[in-house]
Amino acid sequence: MAGDPAATEPTDPTDPIHLDALGAKGAFRARNREAITDVSGAVVAELSLVPSLFVNRTMTALRGAVGRPVDERIDSIARAAEIFSTATVNGQSVAQYEHAVSRVGGIPLTVVRTATGSIATRLKMAHYSVRQAQPRGAADDWRDPLTRTGHAVWTRRGDVFAVHAAGNHPGTHSLWPEALALGYRVAVRPSRRDPFTPHRLITALRTAGFGDDEVVLLPTDHERADDVLRGADLGMVYGGADVVRKYAADPTLLLQGPGRSKILLTSDVDWREHLDTIVASVSHHGGTGCVNTTAVLVEGDPAPLCAALAERLAALPTLPPEDEKAVLPVQSAAGARAIAAYLGRRAEGTRPWLGSTGVVADLGDGSAVLRPAVHQADRADAPQLGIELPFPCVWVAPWTPEDGLTPLRDSLVLTVITHRDELVDRLLAEPGIGNLYVGDQPTYQIAPGLPHDGFLADFLMRSKTVIRN
Repeated sequence: MAGDPAATEPTDPTDPIHLDALGAKGAFRARNREAITDVSGAVVAELSLVPSLFVNRTMTALRGAVGRPVDERIDSIARAAEIFSTATVNGQSVAQYEHAVSRVGGIPLTVVRTATGSIATRLKMAHYSVRQAQPRGAADDWRDPLTRTGHAVWTRRGDVFAVHAAGNHPGTHSLWPEALALGYRVAVRPSRRDPFTPHRLITALRTAGFGDDEVVLLPTDHERADDVLRGADLGMVYGGADVVRKYAADPTLLLQGPGRSKILLTSDVDWREHLDTIVASVSHHGGTGCVNTTAVLVEGDPAPLCAALAERLAALPTLPPEDEKAVLPVQSAAGARAIAAYLGRRAEGTRPWLGSTGVVADLGDGSAVLRPAVHQADRADAPQLGIELPFPCVWVAPWTPEDGLTPLRDSLVLTVITHRDELVDRLLAEPGIGNLYVGDQPTYQIAPGLPHDGFLADFLMRSKTVIRN
């Protein structure tokens, strides 16, 4: 197999960072390597791309690995949290790692820093989080005395879990380590937009005690991406609507698609008292997350809210991502122009308060800031309300009780600001709403122990009846 094992540290600070594959026998530097560039086009790293044979052998090794007791797994994950958030890993300090993620992904540096702390916190609470998903009527072990008279036991649905990772935000990597806590072996295929976070995290997990055949990093080209999924029992896939369509029929995959999160304000509340929450829900963390607000529905005239929202979002600064005051995402200038052109086409028929012509703010180095967009639609079922873009882009539309719940479906998070308890009852019962926040709660709010799109353990585990003598 082509390649040579090598250390991942660059020999010179100006050299590209070597991001080796992390296989079942350690780091592997493939001959086929992809340049990872920052938002200006400068090469920052080289990512090893492994062939199908390497993937298949690694997945076989994961399946044959011997698991460790749960206490050891939990302790190792907690140690990994400290290593990930404080130590030099692969020759990169925490600050160097965060700078690389910011420059390559175009994510504001302060957002990356926050994500570093959040990932560490969620790792330390991984065991707590999975226990929140465990049915109260299920035991951990068949040896529990309760099984002598018949009892449910919580057990894995498989042994190997694969992840097609996201690159829009480092925080997405805080979720899959819960599979390790449950005893799965895990394979991660990284995104080109952020290969640094999973590489650093998996290295930290290995340093903390996990074996090379328990958690691996398998960078591949697109043609070989499905090899990783095929080698696992279960998988989690991040992506847009096209990815959801591709894998929708596969029950072994948990799909993490667009969030299309929304806010609903009824006429018995004054939206001006909640403007800070609305602005933050749209723009927090650069507006790049699935929990950022995509649409706001207002019972009444939406124009005054649009004007106020546009004024607040227009005041956000235009800065490169590594600037301490940056709050907006950055992409290559060509990529930013393509997004703006797409927005312009899809926004036809709406009223632009901050339109597509003002989205691209060129930084002069080949990169551009994606500035906020605010459009007013004329009805609650306007198709634009389902469009989610990787920057603060929000659609505002009128809503009436006669419109019903249909415009509010297909939402990862819905914040409803209302005094109507009967409406809250109906929204909670609606299957098309993933999470319901009531009152002045931003849509991006989440905490360890709370389900994101359901508990991951809901997908990874099942309850079996055990009866024994």
